[in-house]
Amino acid sequence: MPQVDRHKNRTVNIEFTAVEDFSKLPYPERLTLILITSGSISGSLNKRPVSISAPAFLCLAEDDEMKVLEKHNVAAQSFRFHLEFLNTITLSDTQDYYLPTGPSIQTGLSLFQRDDPYIAVPYITEKAYPLLFEWFFILGMEVHAQSDASWVCRVKKYLIQILGLLEDLNRNSEQSPVDSVLEYIHTNYSRKLSLDDLTNCAHLNRVTLNKLFQERCGHTAMGYLFSHRLKVASELLTHTGMKLNEIARATGFEYDTYFIKQFTAKKGISPTKYRNITRTFARVQ
Repeated sequence: MPQVDRHKNRTVNIEFTAVEDFSKLPYPERLTLILITSGSISGSLNKRPVSISAPAFLCLAEDDEMKVLEKHNVAAQSFRFHLEFLNTITLSDTQDYYLPTGPSIQTGLSLFQRDDPYIAVPYITEKAYPLLFEWFFILGMEVHAQSDASWVCRVKKYLIQILGLLEDLNRNSEQSPVDSVLEYIHTNYSRKLSLDDLTNCAHLNRVTLNKLFQERCGHTAMGYLFSHRLKVASELLTHTGMKLNEIARATGFEYDTYFIKQFTAKKGISPTKYRNITRTFARVQ
């Protein structure tokens, strides 16, 4: 059942199930993200055979055809959300209306598209899994606890982080030194990182790493880190009600004043103005 936000008296079209039994897949009018923590399942996805062993994620769209034929000691949790949950929240707590052309979270949506049927089971590395597990666990806790009026913002934050990392891992499944550093950045960008951290991850010197990054990403390694932090910050500004100091900490900027200065210099507009412009809300006359 959809969640009733007890702080704002509204319905939020998401559900979190601590024990997924795979009997109702896919869920109607929902995108479903399943974390399989142990065991394995086998069956078919859109009439193609599929076998999934833990640890793994399974990403299902509402029109997928999923049949689970065998389960072996499987344990899994699921998070389900309607596409409207990806819409930008309103600025007013008293208005629950969205313009149909409003901005929507795009991060990770490729995982639910079926040009490649096997993209539904994204590639996960040993380094990334503990962080994905932590984010998914906290997301579930936020759904059930609703500890304060900002719980939906935090759910969106963790969903953006999970889907973004899964999408990046899928895209870079054959890892080069640059891929290893990209994964390291995507899982640790909220921490204080130095160029030495990145060169140690790649086992390359600074000159070689920056040359490879320029060829692959159009940035130096640290330039890419900065760009990725701003990308995530932009998503959080548009799609959550997090405060600027919370976004600064979540994206690796030590102080909110530094975050505001760097964001404004790069985007040509302050974070607050960026938030106001990119958000969509309707006023009830």
